[in-house]
Amino acid sequence: MHAALAVTRHRPYRKRLLTAAAAIGLGGLVAGSLSLSAFAAGSTDPAGGKPVRIALILQSYINPYWIYMHEATAAEAKKLGVDLTFQAGKEEGDTSSQITAIDNDIAAGVQGIIIRANGPAVNASLRQAEKAGITVVSVDTVPTPADIVKMTYATDNTLAGQLIGRYARERLDGKPTVIALLDGVTSEVLTVDVDRNHGFLEGMGIPVGKPDINGFAPKSGSYDNGKGGTYEIACELPTLGAPTGGQNAMETCLAKNPNINLVYAVNEPSAQGAVRALQAAKKHPIVVTIDGSCANLAYIKAGTIDATAGQFPGKMGVLALQALYDHVTKGTGFSPTPGLTFYDTGTEVYSDHPIAGVRSVPSSQAQSLCWGR
Repeated sequence: MHAALAVTRHRPYRKRLLTAAAAIGLGGLVAGSLSLSAFAAGSTDPAGGKPVRIALILQSYINPYWIYMHEATAAEAKKLGVDLTFQAGKEEGDTSSQITAIDNDIAAGVQGIIIRANGPAVNASLRQAEKAGITVVSVDTVPTPADIVKMTYATDNTLAGQLIGRYARERLDGKPTVIALLDGVTSEVLTVDVDRNHGFLEGMGIPVGKPDINGFAPKSGSYDNGKGGTYEIACELPTLGAPTGGQNAMETCLAKNPNINLVYAVNEPSAQGAVRALQAAKKHPIVVTIDGSCANLAYIKAGTIDATAGQFPGKMGVLALQALYDHVTKGTGFSPTPGLTFYDTGTEVYSDHPIAGVRSVPSSQAQSLCWGR
């Protein structure tokens, strides 16, 4: 199974992704037990003359997003001669597997950790890593607090949510809307989950309720900051960011209110699961989501997902690895994007139903951008 995850020298990342996904069957992997030390040493730490050792710890290995990030980072590690190890949580919100991974990496004496934390519960272990002299950076989303790591390489998830929220608002054009909010988790407060959800609500012109936590937006009112049509939030349910979770949540939402005409999903796997439930019910609401995977472009082309905010997980992992490598070997520091507390790797809206006021890229052009820019 692990051999399928090794880098194939001349194959593009998006093609290798399909091979890896098929080999592990996506849903059946106990990712917390993975430890891939795939690359022989080449570059060395000038202070100790030993190989540069860096650990990559991701949210899970269920979502193809994380598979892609791992493969891109592993390919860059091979180029640099970095000894890269890999671990992941079993699912979104699984902090215990990540804590074990951090503890193991401290014991192994890695020089750097790249992490997409599943929640603040891992912070104590990250502080122990720092005390042990290990430099930690994060990917995909800024952790809470932000200074628990040296730097984050991520999309502005609030902006991504705002873009698809604005898209939905303009598509509705003042018509009444009944909304299904398909979030990530409820057991942990994840920054990315909140940022995307609140960004969507802000783009729609709906109050978020309470900062830093989902579920407190007013259940009804007028969107577009009171200038648009009426809205009702029919349901708000977790999906664990997975197709099955998205399908189950959408089925529950439709049972509560069959008149849903707008669906927000935290990521594309959950949106794709929601689409299955909608098709079975012969419903065709506006569906918006976030990720920008190559595989999702078929849904954009078919019109079953109307818009997605595309991110670049390959770029996040590669930049994080390069920065850690330079820090270890050259003593360089970390620089955020001007005006931000993190390094912004960008976002693009992909849609085959363009709307004035929201720049978007059609699926035909997105094929050259998806995930790897």
